[in-house]
Amino acid sequence: MPKVLLIVHEPNTVLRARAKDIIISKWDPKELKQLAEDMVLTMKKAPGVGLAAPQIGKSIRLIIVDHTPEPFVLINPKIKKHSLRRDTLEEGCLSVPGKYGLIKRYKSVQVKAQTLDGKPFELEAKGFLAEIFQHEIDHLNGTLYIDKALKFI
Repeated sequence: MPKVLLIVHEPNTVLRARAKDIIISKWDPKELKQLAEDMVLTMKKAPGVGLAAPQIGKSIRLIIVDHTPEPFVLINPKIKKHSLRRDTLEEGCLSVPGKYGLIKRYKSVQVKAQTLDGKPFELEAKGFLAEIFQHEIDHLNGTLYIDKALKFI
């Protein structure tokens, strides 16, 4: 049964560390699946549109991105390519509650990752979905949106 996890807030140091790659063969598949299910529930209850493992105190490269009908659960995600054009967007974060800022993000990104069962995953995301991927992958690199904000609103 999934459970809601505690979301850590800035200035917790786990949010500033580069998360470790996940070597799937070194994980119990049930444990990894349970963690992913807990993170999906936590994101939905928050409510949010994405969640990275550092936000629940785990310095590993696992993200959840809200998507219909099922959220993306991705291991070791990377942005392989991005558009040249960028948009200035309003952004917030579950780990920085009550604060919003304007951020420049790429209009589209090509994301490469693994699924929970280790299968390769690739996707070109545009618009809001691209923004979410960039935000969550930043978390895995120890970067918060407040580091990139052009101004706070």
